[in-house]
Amino acid sequence: MNKETVKVRINELRQQLNYHAELYYNDDAPKIEDAEYDALLRELVELEEAHPELDDPGSITHRVGWKGSTTFAPVTHAVQMGSLQDAFSFEELDAFDRRVREKVDKPLYVVEAKVDGLSVGLTYEDGVFVRGATRGDGLTGEDVSENLRTIRSLPLKLEGAPKLLEVRGEVYMPRTVFEKLVATQENAGETPLKNPRNAAAGSLRQKDPRVTAGRGLDIIIFNLQRIIGVPEEGRDDYYRSLQYSHKGSLDYLSGLGFQVTPDYRQYNNMEDVKARIIEIGESRGGLDFDIDGAVVKVDDFAQRETLGSTSKFPKWAVAYKYPPEEKSTRLREIEVKVGRTGALTPTAVFDPITLAGTTVTRAVLHNQEMIDKKGIAIGNLIVVRKAGDIIPEVVAVAEHVVGAPTYQLPTECPSCGAKAVREESQAVLRCPNAACPAQLLRNLTHFASRDAMDVEGLGPAVSQLLIESGLVSSAADLYRLSPEQVAGFERMGQKSAENLIAAIETSKQRGLERLVFALGIRGIGQRAAQLLARRFGDMQTLLSADVQTIAAIEGYGDIMAKAAWDFFAEQGNRQLIERLGEAGVNMQSSQTPTAKTLEGLKFVLTGTLPTLTRTQAGELIEQAGGKISSSVSSKTSYLVAGEDAGSKLTKASQLGVTVLDEAGLLAMLGE
Repeated sequence: MNKETVKVRINELRQQLNYHAELYYNDDAPKIEDAEYDALLRELVELEEAHPELDDPGSITHRVGWKGSTTFAPVTHAVQMGSLQDAFSFEELDAFDRRVREKVDKPLYVVEAKVDGLSVGLTYEDGVFVRGATRGDGLTGEDVSENLRTIRSLPLKLEGAPKLLEVRGEVYMPRTVFEKLVATQENAGETPLKNPRNAAAGSLRQKDPRVTAGRGLDIIIFNLQRIIGVPEEGRDDYYRSLQYSHKGSLDYLSGLGFQVTPDYRQYNNMEDVKARIIEIGESRGGLDFDIDGAVVKVDDFAQRETLGSTSKFPKWAVAYKYPPEEKSTRLREIEVKVGRTGALTPTAVFDPITLAGTTVTRAVLHNQEMIDKKGIAIGNLIVVRKAGDIIPEVVAVAEHVVGAPTYQLPTECPSCGAKAVREESQAVLRCPNAACPAQLLRNLTHFASRDAMDVEGLGPAVSQLLIESGLVSSAADLYRLSPEQVAGFERMGQKSAENLIAAIETSKQRGLERLVFALGIRGIGQRAAQLLARRFGDMQTLLSADVQTIAAIEGYGDIMAKAAWDFFAEQGNRQLIERLGEAGVNMQSSQTPTAKTLEGLKFVLTGTLPTLTRTQAGELIEQAGGKISSSVSSKTSYLVAGEDAGSKLTKASQLGVTVLDEAGLLAMLGE
């Protein structure tokens, strides 16, 4: 390549790597595999080394980790949390060994599995955990202390600890936990998380520690960062254990109560190191945590000082990266499963193969777009790998069967026969039938939820019992139940059964807006359901509306209007609504305007009001004939602002929109 071509390629690589690093580190939503990212990075490193005049201090090749988000408070690391130089072949390991032996005599190496999670630094003062932070860019990370406290294996207090102790570890999501999470997401029709590393990162960086606590995270400690003030009574044991070495430090940390890197081993030659790396690679399928390689470290701390570090990597360690394991197999059939949101998900079924230590026979194909792109047909010889060593995926077709057509997803739901639909800008086919048996549990649970029909006592467990008993096959069947039919359920009893039936009876009067929301139309939330009910007044008028009339509702767009129209056009849904009406469910809107005081005026609500919620204030405005909008514009009549009003108040001032407080609004309403 000439210099100009090289310059263009370097800029392309930097942009691609920055984009994918942002997705990986801050969004926890990578679009490419680690091996693809590593290949791009290596290409950039080689080009920069070959053309030093084109190097840039701001290049990603000079960064450690990635810049943190602004979600959490920043923490400056007392000891830099660096990254490791990668090796992709045993020849590169030999080169590392030669560089080490040029500087130090008879090095010992410690080999350990490289846990693939989120790197964190932990600080203890007088044995008490005081702070935990992500690596960030190596110098500054994010304070995630409260979320780390939810990890049960992390000790919050150490016995016989030094005055100050800083350690480094890796937070991970166990494979068993990750597999359950992915299964739940797939059943819900959601896009499953790509790998355990991103699942762990996303879970640890939740704003609410209670969410983190429910994700089943774990942690492994792999490095001693800093230690000050060993207690006198433990000093001899400490120095005997530590022995100024990495292995000794792990022994010491394990003795303090930390869960350290398992089965770390020490060797005096590179051949044994390679054998151990192969052994770790062959056994990784049996581990309950994901690994992305094996780490080789010089054991002696004094030798590490001699070897030193670059601005990015220590010269005394290297990370060997395992290549993704791929195998070919014959595709025998494609099964289509209907998820709880109606998503039709195709799954490849193929001859058994062994990947990452486990037997694999199935892999999710996601959607028609993916099938078309890879040209997948029954009988093809396909290439399969485990993404992140966990989730099987079809990589490509190795051999096409002559004349075999590319597989096409069914146009009808395999569970109920309803015509499947693809929403605009979505790749997924869905069954729109609310009465579809495959979606029944989710639909019943949503139908009975507080913001919908608010049936107290009808949660997922009771709904499941009703379905399994054959008493309920749609929401309309709820209104035919008697106390005697459910009194025999586990932990129910006669009184509980009577209360449940009474709650079901009460729900009949919730009104059209609650009913529309309860029907679970994709993309139609509470607010959108209220707008439909207010615009059409009753169910029969709503069922007769065309898509253009729905789209004309302020706050609606073409996509929402099409989703609503598709739902009400589906015969199964119309039959469900008819049965609900026959059961006595109220089909009239309860929120039609009762006055015209604010007719023709458009309001925007922002901030926290003294006595009203924004929902309550909005209902008062709409009952008086006013309209609610979510954004300030030149057409806004009034902005109703409470505390912490933010950018909407600023924009209203710029546009000259009149600003009201709660008292001013109530005065307009005559209250």
